[in-house]
Amino acid sequence: MKSKVYFTNMRTTYDNNMLEKLERLLISSGFKNIDFKGKFVALKIHFGEFGNLAFVKPNYVKVIADLIKELGGIPFLTDASTLYSGKRSDAVSHINVAELNGFNSVTTGCPVIIADGLKGNDYKEINVGLKHCSTVKIGTSLTEADIIISINHFKGHEQAGFGGALKNLGMGCGSKLGKLEMHSGLKPIINKDTCIACGLCVKNCNQKAISVIDKAEIDYNKCVGCGECIVVCPKKAITQKESSESKLLNEKIVEYAYGVLKDKKHFHINFIMNVSPNCDCWSNNDLQIVPDIGIMSSFDPVALDIASADLVNNAPVVKGSVLDEKEALNTDKFKCMHGNVDWMSGIIYAEELKIGSKEYEIINVEK
Repeated sequence: MKSKVYFTNMRTTYDNNMLEKLERLLISSGFKNIDFKGKFVALKIHFGEFGNLAFVKPNYVKVIADLIKELGGIPFLTDASTLYSGKRSDAVSHINVAELNGFNSVTTGCPVIIADGLKGNDYKEINVGLKHCSTVKIGTSLTEADIIISINHFKGHEQAGFGGALKNLGMGCGSKLGKLEMHSGLKPIINKDTCIACGLCVKNCNQKAISVIDKAEIDYNKCVGCGECIVVCPKKAITQKESSESKLLNEKIVEYAYGVLKDKKHFHINFIMNVSPNCDCWSNNDLQIVPDIGIMSSFDPVALDIASADLVNNAPVVKGSVLDEKEALNTDKFKCMHGNVDWMSGIIYAEELKIGSKEYEIINVEK
């Protein structure tokens, strides 16, 4: 049977703004059927690196949190620390960035709690017994929550193809050691003919795995495969090796998502807006690749992600974006942006693990 995915577009009227449309979408999706009473509810979100403006706005979060409180739940907004060097690699800096980006108890209606503690080492191991991971290392606050609600900015991703519900749950909920485990199979390579020895990769490598003499060199004994060098390189001289590595990453992300959702009630919301080429982890967001599409929700994160990807792939390309001259090369926009990425492997594996189904029907929710 096809999973139900609910959708509302970006059209508004004076008595039907996007916040009202979001609430109507949630209610139509069966959100009120969840037993929230007295339950701790983790709202898993990406707060965005400072300087990146594509993340989900806190105004939307407040609609979700207020509805949960109305239904008797105890919501909190959460994310886990980053593996790479940035401004969200510990709880103090992470909360500071969240506040600078507008996330606080007033704007969202609930507190911010960093899931894996002060330094990213507060986690619990969840037994999963799967192909790549026997256990997964999940931020403690997420493991102790009764209900998981993923709030996802749907966009491109330089290593996973795109970031949606599965990526936000898997990679986003892993502790630092968990993120290291997921990234451990990835090794970037440097095109010496293109490298200009600018040193940006050295500056942005948290593991001190890159040095520059004549050209950039990677010490693979230190490299953890986080991919930060891939995005900061101004000449695109650093790439992921092969799509097989991308498949390994996506499957590990799915195994972590499996562990996060294991034995928990869960619900998922994708915001298909500001669909930037890369992750919100970067301190910039490039021009969106397609026009804003809308918001989708479902109890099935697999169906939600594939439905969102289909909508993006069927949308026109924004003039001047990175895809403006590439659209004719590939109808798969994510593959066109990130050629060595096998994003569909994650969807297929998630269905195999019975996290959800890639078969879906879209139900339009309009006033």
